[in-house]
Amino acid sequence: MGEWLERYRAILFFGLVLVVLAAVLLFQALKPSPQPILLSTSTPEPSPQFTATPQPLRVYVSGAVQQPDVYALSPGSIVKDALLAAGGPASDADLDRINLASPLADGQQIYVPRLGEESVPVQPPSRLPASGGKININTADAASLETLPGIGPALAQRIVDFRQVSGPFESIEDVMDVSGIGPGIFEQIRELIATD
Repeated sequence: MGEWLERYRAILFFGLVLVVLAAVLLFQALKPSPQPILLSTSTPEPSPQFTATPQPLRVYVSGAVQQPDVYALSPGSIVKDALLAAGGPASDADLDRINLASPLADGQQIYVPRLGEESVPVQPPSRLPASGGKININTADAASLETLPGIGPALAQRIVDFRQVSGPFESIEDVMDVSGIGPGIFEQIRELIATD
């Protein structure tokens, strides 16, 4: 037996290599193909951000216009928009005496003078309270606070609610602690408010 093994050893080795090679090839042929990996590149939809809806500007248009009345205009409107809302100027309107590009503020009156009219009714500047004084943010009611530029009914009520919960404002800058009042609105009302 030892002689036979010595004589056919090379053939047996070659045969064994062929059997192993055939097994590997058979395994590769029968192996299931891998499923492709699908990568999703879609991004999730962002959740909607809720922002406060700006309040319309209430402007009284009078004088030489087709339909004098109080009009609700969108924030960022100018005097020309108010004039168009009132049906346009009357035939005797003196438009050279008003600035059609001037921005509007809530509660403002726009008076369109007539040609040859000597005196124009004096109105308080749109950014100042009618009384000419400052509004005390610690004592004013919501209606008074609404006369401030950029402060609509919702913000006015938030100011009242805030001071009822947190106590009086120590400085005018503290009004920025009220939700919805940021540096932009504060700059509009800084000269119009007081705390005492």
